[in-house]
Order: sequence, then structure tokens, then C-alpha cells
Amino acid sequence: MTMLTRQQAYQLPMTPHQHAELYEKARSVRNEHWGDTITYSRKVFIPLTNMCRDSCRYCTFVKTPQSGQAHLMTPQEVLTTALQGQQMGCKEALFSLGERPEKRYVLAREQLKAQGYHSTLDYLHDMAQLVLDNSLLVPHINAGALSYDELKALRPVAGSMGMMLESLTDKLMQRGEAHHGCPDKTPKRRLATLKAAGQLNIPFTTGLLIGIGESWQSRIDSLFAINELHLQYGHIQEVIIQNFRAKSGTAMANSSEPSLEDMMLTLVAARLILDPSISLQAPPNLEQAHQNYLDAGINDWGGISPLTRDFINPERAWPQISTLAQGCENAGFTLKERLTVYPAYLRNEARYLAPSIAARLRPMTRNGLAAEQCHIGGHSELASCR
Repeated sequence: MTMLTRQQAYQLPMTPHQHAELYEKARSVRNEHWGDTITYSRKVFIPLTNMCRDSCRYCTFVKTPQSGQAHLMTPQEVLTTALQGQQMGCKEALFSLGERPEKRYVLAREQLKAQGYHSTLDYLHDMAQLVLDNSLLVPHINAGALSYDELKALRPVAGSMGMMLESLTDKLMQRGEAHHGCPDKTPKRRLATLKAAGQLNIPFTTGLLIGIGESWQSRIDSLFAINELHLQYGHIQEVIIQNFRAKSGTAMANSSEPSLEDMMLTLVAARLILDPSISLQAPPNLEQAHQNYLDAGINDWGGISPLTRDFINPERAWPQISTLAQGCENAGFTLKERLTVYPAYLRNEARYLAPSIAARLRPMTRNGLAAEQCHIGGHSELASCR
């Protein structure tokens, strides 16, 4: 049951005298459900293609053929990256990619054809299978807005999947706004993806990107929409609240960024609106405000890679895990590594996981979180070390 009504949440920015009490409530919800453990996932990022048919006005990840930097990773590049991550202790392979570039660019079609494919999603499926067959990692797939059938096809090769809802306001689709010219960013399409993932029992990640032109009310509406789908299907394992960072070379390079106070109040609202079973996450590399985020009720830092950069925000380096652990300890928490699938979903593997994925995850797990890493015969092996 939500701790805030929709109308109460709408009024939060106008009631600063109540914020201290709300922060305390958010922390109480977090502590009661998640205890004194803060988690993160040790992952390697696999940016399968940086081409995309969408043109978000804040994005530096996407490259057009005209830039000379557009690329589709080869199978060898995918596997090399995965194995390098495995050697550094990663347990998750996060596939991130632009949406349906073959619908827009000849180059994308040509590069896919060179690998024997016509569809980016078919290629993604087989690259995830390649990682499963030749490494110890478990894929997490973030391929944007997908249909029921597309999600169903990818489910057997992924432990979890994700797609940022970002915002439910149609205003952002208008000319000059952040999502103009982005057919995959319509609220209707994003919500349909979240619903289909629920119907398929896919452990799913979603979240908001704040500060891209949305109103406070639209943020609240987005959080309630996410929660309503979770209450219906039970599949939203984590929600990310991500703050927009202006990047040079983009159409929004001079746009103002959300303040720390804005970010923290959004986190508090999320913790008091979302079901307590939904993990609340904030990226640790976009703002050096780790204590503040803990004070606002988060329980997870998301994916941190010892090998690959944050390809979406390449100018923002990952914090050292040891530094993050010390910060958590100073605040009275213990930082622990989790897997791409959260404990509640691992405990109900028959419902949420394909049999082959469940079999892969079992030896990687101890008490629902990541087992220690063993080094056997010069190779990294994931097992329940004793």
C-alpha cells in the first residue's frame, strides 16, 4: 500500500516543512523491507550497437553513419568483452543497444547482413546465447520498447530485462522537446512494454529520467503507473531514478540539470509511492551524493563495471567499489553484491526464469545474493565458495 496518495505527492514541492518527516518515512520503508544491506551488481556492459532510429536530444550514446563512429559489435567482440568481464569478477552481461537501427539506416542493415541477420533483435538473441554458451555470465537485456512476442523470444536468453519508462508526458514528443522524432519513446509504447513484460513474468527494471522537460506531476503519474503494473503482475524488481546530465554536442547541452534537492525529493516520493518490494536505485556516478541518496531511501546502486565505462554517461566514471562500500559502512550499512535477478525472483524461479537461466544462476547464489568468486585452475569460476 502506498504511503502517499497521488494528490499528496503532487503537493510535495510546495510543502518543504514536511520533508524531514517524509525522508524519515522513506528510510523506515527501506529499512523495514531491505534491512541494513545496500546492493550493487558487478557487470560488464556490452553496447551491441550504437545506432538507433530514435534521436533523443540528450543522448551521446547514439552515433549516426555520417559520424563515422556507428558500429555493430561482432560476435568475437561480444565474447571477448564478456570473458574479460568474467575474469574481473563480473556476473552479469548488460546488453545495451539503440532501438531498431535497421529501420532507419542502410549501414545498420548492411552490418547485420554481414553477420547473417536482418533484425537487430534476432542478432541480440544469438549474441546473448553466445555469452551463455561460452561464459559464466548471465545476460540482462536493455533493448528498449519491445512487443509481447519480442520479449517472449528474448526471455530464454536473459535473466532479466529492462527499459526506462523515462516519463509519461506526451509533451516530450513535441517539436523541440527531448523525445521529438523518437517513435519508440511514446508513453503508450513504453507502458505496453512494461505490461507485456509483466504478462510474461520477466524480472524487469524500469525508471524515470528526471529533468528532461517533464513536470513534477508527470513524474508522480509515472511512478504510480509503474506501481500499478507491479501490483498487477509483480514483475518490477527495481526502479531507477536517474538525473539528466547535460552533455556537450547535444541539443540539450545548455539545458539546466535537476538539483540535488530535486533528485532527493523524487527518490523520497518514489520510495513512498512504490511497493516496498521494488528495489529503489540511483546511479552512483552521476552525482557524488552517496550519503544524500542513502538518506532519501535507496537500497541499491545498480550496475558497476570494473572493466567497461558507462556508455550512456561516458564522462562520469564509476566510483571505486571499495569507496562505495566505505561510504555505506559509515552510514551504518553493508554493501553486498547481488545478481541481475533479485532474491525474491530467484526464490520463485519456476515462474520468473527460463530453466536454463535458473540452472545458471543457482551456483552463483548464496542467500539470494552473489556468491563469492573462486579462482580455480587460473580461471574465474562462480561458485558458492566455502
